[in-house]
Amino acid sequence: MIFTYIFLLFLFLGLFIQFILANRQIKSVIQHRPTVPKGFEEKITLENHQKAADYTVAKLRFGILEIALSQAMLLVFTIFGLLYLVHLELLNFLSAGVWQQIALILSISILSSAIDLPFSWYRQFHLEENFGFNRMSKKLFFIDFFKNILLSLCIGVPLLWVVLTLMAKAGDYWWVYAWITMVSFILIATWVFPIWIAPFFNKFKPLEDGSLKDSIQLLLNRCGFVSKGLFVMDGSKRSAHGNAYFTGIGKSKRIVFFDTLIEKLSPSEIEAVLAHELGHFKKNHIRKRMVMTFITTLLGLALLGWLMNQVWFYEGLGVEPSLTGNNAGLALALFFLVTPVFTFFITPLSSLLSRKHEFEADAFAAEKTDAHELIKALIKLYQDNAATLTPDRWYSAFYDSHPPAPIRIEHLYQLSLR
Repeated sequence: MIFTYIFLLFLFLGLFIQFILANRQIKSVIQHRPTVPKGFEEKITLENHQKAADYTVAKLRFGILEIALSQAMLLVFTIFGLLYLVHLELLNFLSAGVWQQIALILSISILSSAIDLPFSWYRQFHLEENFGFNRMSKKLFFIDFFKNILLSLCIGVPLLWVVLTLMAKAGDYWWVYAWITMVSFILIATWVFPIWIAPFFNKFKPLEDGSLKDSIQLLLNRCGFVSKGLFVMDGSKRSAHGNAYFTGIGKSKRIVFFDTLIEKLSPSEIEAVLAHELGHFKKNHIRKRMVMTFITTLLGLALLGWLMNQVWFYEGLGVEPSLTGNNAGLALALFFLVTPVFTFFITPLSSLLSRKHEFEADAFAAEKTDAHELIKALIKLYQDNAATLTPDRWYSAFYDSHPPAPIRIEHLYQLSLR
């Protein structure tokens, strides 16, 4: 089948690019490991610079292994027929229809999760542990694992039922109704996430009264931002990495700080980091990304609506479609399995757009606070998170959602001079 060869071409070309870029990144990081980059000598110790290099290389080498196995399993699911075998086995227990199709997708998801579990374990309790970042207990690891499964079942099964029912009964334009369903789901999920879902995994407490809260409230007033509240999340029970983020929409908007971030940064530095995050809001980055999500979802569903009626789509991926036309579950499973193989090649475009947004958010932060405070905060975060200061330019251009550290710091210095 021609589509089989096209699929294999994209898969192996994508693998080749990933391996080449990973090796370029490893080479660049190792090459610059002996000395701290120019301009950071007084801010980053050689010990911390070398720790970041070793951490980056360890993650990349582990990532190469993970990528190779995931693509091998993709071939097993598709070309070598595991997906179709599971489909046939389920037909022995369940009659053809929506529930058999849901069982098929859940079976593939459970198999994928089981395969990924040893990798998640190694990443948490070996890689992160060896570099001093892991704070998660083995008990919490499995609690999180089963909570994710429970949440996926509670949310995923009803959503799958609706989509698969529409695929079977809503005619040729089922994908329009499915898109409306998906958009509604995304909006509702964004609204309820901070209220019901996030507390399922973490504890949130209001930011204590004091100078930090007062300065943040003044910043919010200057930026015209109204939130439901300021909260501190117990991120330290899983990791030493720090972060801050916005969550929710409308009246459910919240600002959340990891407790690790508050431990590491001064109040003025936290204010500068928050100003950067506010920049994303004020520049409509969040809204633009949501609109892009809606557009790509519509295009994806329209494409699926066409592909599910093409026999070559199934046969090219190791599946024999039913002559009765009841192939919605197979089509949906195949589509979500193989789509990343093709969309991988637009990664540089999304990375470029993300870096543009980061520069704009930095400029907003420099306008509303002190750019030097954001610089100090970023350097601390680079150091504490063991982020490399010497990325390969091609790897960075392809993958990085944030500008490389030297370029970003220099950009902020220039803004501070205005």
